[in-house]
Amino acid sequence: MQPHLIVFTDLDGTLLDHHSYSWRAAKPAMARLGANGIPLIFNSSKTAAEIGELQSMMGLRAPFIAENGAAVVIPSGCLGNAEEEVVHVGISYDEVVRTLLVQRESGARFRSFDDLSAAEVAALTRLTVAEAARAKQRLATVPLLWDGTDEEMAQFRAALELEGLRLVQGGRFWHALGEFDKAEGARFLLKRYQELYGDEPLLTIALGDSPNDQRLLEAADIPVVIRGVNSDQVQLPSSRHAMRSLKPGPEGWNECVLNLLFEYGYP
Repeated sequence: MQPHLIVFTDLDGTLLDHHSYSWRAAKPAMARLGANGIPLIFNSSKTAAEIGELQSMMGLRAPFIAENGAAVVIPSGCLGNAEEEVVHVGISYDEVVRTLLVQRESGARFRSFDDLSAAEVAALTRLTVAEAARAKQRLATVPLLWDGTDEEMAQFRAALELEGLRLVQGGRFWHALGEFDKAEGARFLLKRYQELYGDEPLLTIALGDSPNDQRLLEAADIPVVIRGVNSDQVQLPSSRHAMRSLKPGPEGWNECVLNLLFEYGYP
């Protein structure tokens, strides 16, 4: 029996170009997924507000995972839901901010999104001011720029871990967050899809480009590392049907997804 494919993908640097945020090069594979009814689930450090806007621009309607696994959003009409469902995971945004402020008082040198205006975030990211404002609407994770030394970073990371927080590196920013990750959101949705499909086989594909995606990739049947700024730091499980793209960003994403669709018999 042909398995039901479910595709989980990171956004920045993976489906979206690292510099321009364009997904144009990935459109052929995205269209093929849509034509075959294969869910394309965004799993990103972006906020729910950002992802919802991006889905609207792309003409997509599917569940998604925001802020590195902090929230799973199932829109109305998806997975049998009559209304939108939002599932929160882990420590709240306010708790993370309080811990970061204590570390700042102890000498940690960083700038978080709380320190930056929407205009300043826009200047750092090449987002518009409106897009940057959506990026600041956070539920549980705090992006930050590190201004200290490597030695101070090690001390900062250790201090956060004592408070039950992790520091993970994304494409542009470090992210302070609780003990959850992108894989947890994927497992939650996978369970829901398994309930939908019953005993029919499922096959998960996950695509990412940075250490922030490591656990998501490890949890997938087919992990795909997209060439990018930090992709060399991502370890692929040798026992899996693992892939690394030759091209970066959406170009590499497009090639890998099209090859996998062909391999599993999807026209």
